[in-house]
Amino acid sequence: MRYDFDKVIDRKNTNSIKWDHVKSVFGDEDILPMWVADMDFSAPPPVIEALKRRAELGIYGYPKRPRAYYEAIINWVQKRHGWEVKKEWLTYSPGVVAGINLLILALTQPGEKVIIQPPVYYPFYFCIQNNGRQISENPLKLIDGRYHMDFDDLAKRADERTRLMILCSPHNPVGRVWEREDLLKIGEFCFNHDIILISDEIHSDLVYPGHKHIPAAMISDELAQNTITCMAPSKTFNLAGLKSSVIIIPNQAHRRDFNNMLNNIGVGMDNIFGLVALESAYRYGEDWLEELLGYLTQNLDFLIKFVEERIPKVGVIRPEATYLVWLDFRDLGLDGRGLMELMTKKAKVWLDDGPIFGPGGEGFQRINIACPRETLEEGLKRIESAVKSILP
Repeated sequence: MRYDFDKVIDRKNTNSIKWDHVKSVFGDEDILPMWVADMDFSAPPPVIEALKRRAELGIYGYPKRPRAYYEAIINWVQKRHGWEVKKEWLTYSPGVVAGINLLILALTQPGEKVIIQPPVYYPFYFCIQNNGRQISENPLKLIDGRYHMDFDDLAKRADERTRLMILCSPHNPVGRVWEREDLLKIGEFCFNHDIILISDEIHSDLVYPGHKHIPAAMISDELAQNTITCMAPSKTFNLAGLKSSVIIIPNQAHRRDFNNMLNNIGVGMDNIFGLVALESAYRYGEDWLEELLGYLTQNLDFLIKFVEERIPKVGVIRPEATYLVWLDFRDLGLDGRGLMELMTKKAKVWLDDGPIFGPGGEGFQRINIACPRETLEEGLKRIESAVKSILP
């Protein structure tokens, strides 16, 4: 391997939300953070070198997107996902969550409804509620250890006030890679009910062997005109702090409305380092990504083996994508507060608490395995010790 993912990097005192927020939340610095979705790995060396070269210029004025920026995105999406994206479809957002907020503002009116599929990435709730729109929940179903969409329930979600649906693809936190049949049904539902589909595909590059991500807008030209795709190098290459995301909007009217909203609130200009990082990552980061995926697969196998052999009362929903794993603690018989206290006070690990992801999250916790195996093993040993301390 060319890249050392086993290297432990001390991120404390670097203004890291993941590592430097622990004491302010829990009053205890000894809690191991394995919650928020950023990686404890250095970004690809070509990205770091490109950022250094840009920094050395010493002038950081207003940037413009060069042709190479667009080419890097188009070539990446074509090579990794087989989707031919046109340059005019591409626009920008300072993060996917910011983009979803802007899309809600641009394409809906206060009081209108937005469909989501819990348990799901919890900022979706804030994007909807904070902008005065209503949440319409279409909960996923857990069947034999794998999550499925409930299309019978989805049919009940459509009414004259339902304007948008947010699809999490691949799904966070349950790790599903949606199949073509799922995407076709979702696309047809939205098209037939005049509902615009926002497809959050930020984890689309982080797919495990045996699975294949399909961009929702690839299903057909007709559905592409009703679909807005949100992508970014942030999860793929650990660049979230550089705030550079890609919003792909084939529909000209939707693209105009989104760009107008970007400009109206003054966030339409890129971060100059985000531009450089995005282009460099998509041009030169693929071999790093392939090694990362191999390491994440080994981490996932390590976690599953550890839990099965040493914490059998805990279940693992094996993800098909993402470096986030949905752990099932329901057999412990704890209420929400009890489970959270078990993790933070006895295990001294900080995982994302299941209920924040909405209905279906009760009794679950989300763990981030994008860390050196030494860190992952330490976290699992802490959980093992805490669980054993409450068992007969």
